[in-house]
Amino acid sequence: MVIKEANFITSAARAEQFLTPQKPMIAVCGKSNAGKSTLINMLAGRKKLAKTSGDPGRTRLVNYFDFGQFLLADLPGYGYAAVAKSEKEKWAKLLDDFFLQKEHIAHVFLLSDIRRDPSEDDVQMVSFLNYHIVPFTVILTKSDKLSRMKVKEQTRRVAQKYGLGEANVLAVSGVSGDGKDALLAKISQIIAN
Repeated sequence: MVIKEANFITSAARAEQFLTPQKPMIAVCGKSNAGKSTLINMLAGRKKLAKTSGDPGRTRLVNYFDFGQFLLADLPGYGYAAVAKSEKEKWAKLLDDFFLQKEHIAHVFLLSDIRRDPSEDDVQMVSFLNYHIVPFTVILTKSDKLSRMKVKEQTRRVAQKYGLGEANVLAVSGVSGDGKDALLAKISQIIAN
């Protein structure tokens, strides 16, 4: 698969603003600061399509991107973010509302920093996706921060922790581009179904 063009479409703050996709839609979710925006920029081959920040909790809306053959929905991060409890509750409601419309979601990429073991929030998200029978792949980001041997070890460990096959866990780096080909192959598989 070759992504020729990627564009920001719109943001949604409430369920009634969610898009009804006319092509496969992949949702990107994960803890705050897991590397969601960096992953989107890597796929697009652009540095600033999705805004990145060193501060967790910058994505507060559902942001939609058109990648030609598919749409990508960037969801607010869960877990740590230095924001008010009321703001976190708003994000949680937005995520719940988004996943209530699971018939519009072709696949979910659940992002997690490869240097960290899965958190309670990550485990809860995997349980939620399994319970609601939403297909997903765990994407371990920031793989450039570890040696190749450590990347393999951590990929295996995360797969075991979630009870997944290793093919359902991909390690990528938005900095070096490692894992991009495997990710594009996974996207091709998703949109072919």
